[in-house]
Amino acid sequence: MDRRVEKPRRSRHWRPIAIVAAVIVAALALWWLIPASGSTDIASADIESGAVSRAPFADYLPVRATVAPAVTTFVGVLSGGQVEKLLVQDGSMVGAGQPLATLANPTLKLDVLTREATIASQLGSVSGDDLTLQRSRLDRATQTASANYDYIKAKRDLSVQQQLHDQGFVSDAGVASYSEAADYQQKRLAQLKAGESSENGIASTQAGRLADTRARLSGNLAAVQASLDALVVRAPVAGRLTNFTIQPGQTLKPGDPAGQVDSEGSWKLVADVDEYYLGRVAVGQQARGDGEVRLVVTKVLPAVTDGRFRIELGFQGKAPDGLNRGQTMDVRVTLGATQSALVAPVGGWLDSGGGTSAFVLDASGRHAARRAIKVGRRNAEQAEILSGLAPGDRIVTSNTAAIKGDTLNIR
Repeated sequence: MDRRVEKPRRSRHWRPIAIVAAVIVAALALWWLIPASGSTDIASADIESGAVSRAPFADYLPVRATVAPAVTTFVGVLSGGQVEKLLVQDGSMVGAGQPLATLANPTLKLDVLTREATIASQLGSVSGDDLTLQRSRLDRATQTASANYDYIKAKRDLSVQQQLHDQGFVSDAGVASYSEAADYQQKRLAQLKAGESSENGIASTQAGRLADTRARLSGNLAAVQASLDALVVRAPVAGRLTNFTIQPGQTLKPGDPAGQVDSEGSWKLVADVDEYYLGRVAVGQQARGDGEVRLVVTKVLPAVTDGRFRIELGFQGKAPDGLNRGQTMDVRVTLGATQSALVAPVGGWLDSGGGTSAFVLDASGRHAARRAIKVGRRNAEQAEILSGLAPGDRIVTSNTAAIKGDTLNIR
């Protein structure tokens, strides 16, 4: 007869094992998906890394410099007025003193004419005083000459009478009158000479004062006439005229800029440098430009604007041909000698951490921890590591400014 066949019962011991495995898998998933406290998850595609190594460090500063005239002289307006006529065009070569434009100022012209008439009248008065002084000198000289002649004549007459007296033809009384006349002419001549000497001293002083007055008035007249010449805008030096943008009919005031004259064929380079290098760039440092052009730092302007300061470089020897104002040139300024050093690649990490910390990757490359470091010199490719890192360390070189924690989880 038929009998019932019972199925074998399955063991239930595997269920606890499965539950434990599921819990472990869930925990691992949570650990993977939920970052630890103080850590930040980041995609591997969003970061860059580089290795720390010991290598030659070239201590130089790369800059993009702009060609500028070695000397720029500004053209200013000396006397205000309305632009009447332009005599040259912007960009033209000009010579020193060449007229560039003429200004109209009727008020100034009327004032100049009035002042010229006044000074001319004063010069006429000085000339009259000078003429009077000359006449006085001439009169005194004439009187002295006449007295001298009279004295000579009196001495001659006395001599004749004395001879006649000695021969017995003239009495003593007759000789006495001639002797008195000779004495009188002698005293008169002496007085005139003494007065002439005193008057000559006074006249010399007065003549000197008149000469000073005449020179001063002549200078004033020249200055008045020059004020009219100031209505002509002239080039202060020879060179190329630039920024000459004034137009006919435009009103200009004294001191207004009218343009500038750039030295033609004489150039310098101007570059803006990050303030990090302010204490390291100095006048006299050597530099190299495109095509191995030799340069030298000629000026450091320490004023910092928007985190940058300005330097000027001059050419050693003849400047390259074909340079134009505003042209750019890549330049390397040598700050020190090339030496072996522990270096890391430059990148955004220097800006974000200020060179005081860096994220160092572990051996798996899946995690990075922030580490305090000290950075020294920098160039375009390398940053000198003074402490905190060792050869073989690999750091995150991209910008990590947005990361607040001290650990990176790279997914």
